[in-house]
Amino acid sequence: MSMQKRARVNNEDDCRDILVPSSDVISTVGASSSPDLSEPNLPSQSAVFSPVISDLELLESCPVALASAPEEWSCLTDLLPRSVNAEVEVSDTKVPQGTFSRDHGKKINYRIFDRKVEYAFEGRIDNIRSNGDELMKLNSLPDGGTGWRKFGKICVSRKEIAKGSNGTIVLEGIYEDRPVAVKRLVRAHCDVASNEIQILMSSDQHKNIVCYHGVEYDPDFVYLALERCACSLDDLIQAHSDSSNNSVFRGDPASTDDYKIKLDSVRGMMQDVNLWRADGYPSPLLQKLMRNVVSGLSHLHDLRIIHRDLKPQNVLITKNRPFCAQLSGMGISKPLSEDKSSLGYHVDVCLAGCGTSGWRAPELLLHGGRQTQAMDVFSLGCVLCFFFTRGRHPFGENLERDYNIVCNKMDLSFVDIPEAHDLFSCLLNQDPKLRPKASEVLHHPFFWSSKMRLSFLSDVSNKAEFETGAGNLDLLNALESTAQSVFVGNWEDKIEPAVRAELWRRRHYDGSLVRHLLRAVRNVYSHHMEFPEEVKEILGPVDDGLDAYFAIRFPKLLIESYRVVSQICVRKELLAGVLSK
Repeated sequence: MSMQKRARVNNEDDCRDILVPSSDVISTVGASSSPDLSEPNLPSQSAVFSPVISDLELLESCPVALASAPEEWSCLTDLLPRSVNAEVEVSDTKVPQGTFSRDHGKKINYRIFDRKVEYAFEGRIDNIRSNGDELMKLNSLPDGGTGWRKFGKICVSRKEIAKGSNGTIVLEGIYEDRPVAVKRLVRAHCDVASNEIQILMSSDQHKNIVCYHGVEYDPDFVYLALERCACSLDDLIQAHSDSSNNSVFRGDPASTDDYKIKLDSVRGMMQDVNLWRADGYPSPLLQKLMRNVVSGLSHLHDLRIIHRDLKPQNVLITKNRPFCAQLSGMGISKPLSEDKSSLGYHVDVCLAGCGTSGWRAPELLLHGGRQTQAMDVFSLGCVLCFFFTRGRHPFGENLERDYNIVCNKMDLSFVDIPEAHDLFSCLLNQDPKLRPKASEVLHHPFFWSSKMRLSFLSDVSNKAEFETGAGNLDLLNALESTAQSVFVGNWEDKIEPAVRAELWRRRHYDGSLVRHLLRAVRNVYSHHMEFPEEVKEILGPVDDGLDAYFAIRFPKLLIESYRVVSQICVRKELLAGVLSK
């Protein structure tokens, strides 16, 4: 057996013997020019190589040119930090298996192994030690390790969690003793994996972005270890709305036995989760999940990242930490250049294809329009509507959605809360320039608390009286123009006699005027504690009860007042105070 020695180290103490096969070179890339194979989660040299490799060469160090890697490895080199002082030698175009992981300090370690190494320690994990720390034993895994395989730091089971496009599947897995979801992509989509890693590393510090742990490679697949969540938004909504038997989802995967079993499992995990109130309105928990999605998207946009594939399947629900929703599926996300507001009219070749049918903005469907953050806002409108309506889509059934989006055939007739209807209409505007920014969405009245709603109506009343006293009638006239939408006839007829009497005891009202209705809301809110007990019992407690009392009787008062304030350019003045409460 021929032996070779190469020494290219600056310090003699850094030099150590590395075992490599002479015919199929095993390349190692690490954080130094003298790679260390004794990390806690990697097998020792003898344990890995001796069972399967007889033709070995002894090298003291093996730095060679990274640039000499075959073309199909090119997407991997982009993942390495610029500070890596190592090189790779390749012979006979062996495809690498590797590790790319990140700890909280953003330290990056990378290893590439020959295919034989995988076979050497697969099934022998319980016999391998490194630095005195025993690696995870197969019998400690679920079902005793049956059907599990180990790739570097990732253990992958055969249990499928979800499916994606282009052969991508999500499997149950373990990464450094923590349960994870392992996203497996075919090697042909290595560029997508590389892009997703870079996007997640720059954004997943936010609680509403799914957390990235690490990546491994084998000759056929890329394995991304991501935070393990309970289910997707699609699963959650369908499980809680009996949509598997709902004609709205006819033709969807819910018709398959496997999917029905999955929905049953989600129902079991989420049986204590209440998404809708008894009256059919969204529960506070559901509104919280909707806010989570908006917050996650706003965070991406603050980083100048366009998600480009926002849909219910890419919104994940977690119960491990505070119950929340997280954005995932960043494989085709793209950052904007500092001096650009769009990605232009063309998509780069390696990330060809943008979004999913039925969830894409009209400007993309019509003429491959400019890709801006507004396209995400349109998708957000579809997703929030999906949340709100137990899985209904504002543009109809699966096969007709793209056509309806292009033709602007939007149906929001099933959205019966005025604030929600207004929000979805804004988000789904055909003109991307007229859609709000993601950072503005949480300021919409749909997301306001009861205290904020009552405070805003009181502030509008005060502002209207002040402007009228100053001789400026613009606000007053605009408010009165909404009377037919806010109530029919005399608004006092909708108020109980005891409440009306208490109001009249303090001031006179004209039941045909919107400004007097706003005054009534303001006075009830301000003097509620002074009212007799029987009146307080009718009105309900402050703030939730009182808000509900007026919202049930005058459901459009808030949104019409909000529109008026927005249109006559005093929005900032009036909203600044209410949003700070």
